[in-house]
Amino acid sequence: MAGVIQDKDGAVGILTLNEPESLNAMTPDLLGALAEAIDEMTSDPAVRALVLTGAGRGFCSGQNLKAAEILGKDLIGGVMKFYWPTFKALRECRVPIVVAVNGVAAGGGFSLAMAGDIAIAGRAATFIQVFSRIGLVPDLGSTWLLPRLIGRQRALELMLFNEPLTAERAKEWGLVREVVDDAALMQEALSLAQRLARGPTRALVATRMLLEDSEFATYADQFRREIEIQADIRQSKDALEGRAAFVEKRKANFIGQ
Repeated sequence: MAGVIQDKDGAVGILTLNEPESLNAMTPDLLGALAEAIDEMTSDPAVRALVLTGAGRGFCSGQNLKAAEILGKDLIGGVMKFYWPTFKALRECRVPIVVAVNGVAAGGGFSLAMAGDIAIAGRAATFIQVFSRIGLVPDLGSTWLLPRLIGRQRALELMLFNEPLTAERAKEWGLVREVVDDAALMQEALSLAQRLARGPTRALVATRMLLEDSEFATYADQFRREIEIQADIRQSKDALEGRAAFVEKRKANFIGQ
């Protein structure tokens, strides 16, 4: 698929943004290809986790300025038509997603790096908001995602001053799980994704959904919602296997159902 390379490693699907000449800068075509790739990859029931990364020296350098021609004069309509489906697909994916950040994640690329479930970074990775430098506000979900990951004060600091965030500081602040040598990035990302792929997929994804719902729920509402989900999922094959394995004092063999 143009713009996105699809590959598999066992139960893990690998999606690689493949526009290295522009540091994988965003265009409607690239994000459209990513949305299609997510759909194609997750339509295979054998795929139980995804890894998202970028080809070349960068993860994603943000918006490609030429994309404005495709988006047209109706910026709101264009972004919601061409970009939102991809971010929605990432946030609602039926399997967990590990994001492997190589090199720069700038502007909208920073937003994209935050849209998965777990992120790890190579030592050369940097994160920068960019927007206020050119007189704009953060977009593509940054003002929702970033404060929830690192807190309001740190998010505001990054957005107002546009200072690059190193991989090590990103780990310190909780933006990424770990920092690894650049040459080992994909190996480590695949290792994490394989761990997730061996897990109870439905329960993992339902957990993500519950966390997102909790942002605006009362304690009482969330307490009830957890039990509603629990009641629905407790008879799944993985839940039955998990309880049996616990009683039998053995490792559970989850199948993602």
